[in-house]
Amino acid sequence: MTHTNVLVFKTSVASQRAVTELSSVLNQEVGKGNWNFALDDCDHILRIKSPAVSAELAIFILNESGFDCVELED
Repeated sequence: MTHTNVLVFKTSVASQRAVTELSSVLNQEVGKGNWNFALDDCDHILRIKSPAVSAELAIFILNESGFDCVELED
């Protein structure tokens, strides 16, 4: 059985427009339906559910797109 990791990040992604900008790369790297943003949260939370995606990759993707991204610990 494959273990699915749930990664949670504090980001600077504050608008639906920014989410739309990121959606194609996130869909490609993480998989459509495996990620979501909580824009109503003060930390603009990004959650990723995937057995194969590392926190480093997610941070890299957002940083390359001009956004801050920090993994939150449990």
